[in-house]
Amino acid sequence: MKNKLAKLKYLPNNFNVLEVGDHVICAISGKKIMLENLTYWNVDKQEAYYSYKEASLQREKENN
Repeated sequence: MKNKLAKLKYLPNNFNVLEVGDHVICAISGKKIMLENLTYWNVDKQEAYYSYKEASLQREKENN
């Protein structure tokens, strides 16, 4: 599945693939995240983040 958006269910320590693909999109930056590089996500919001920077920005927004 080259260059196909995946649909995932984010869980506390991993994720389930609901629709096969090779990447997801960062909720903050809009960057493409290859599934093998996906490390940061929010279970409650069901959002993926490109890196710790985007995850931190989201946390800051929620705390303000």
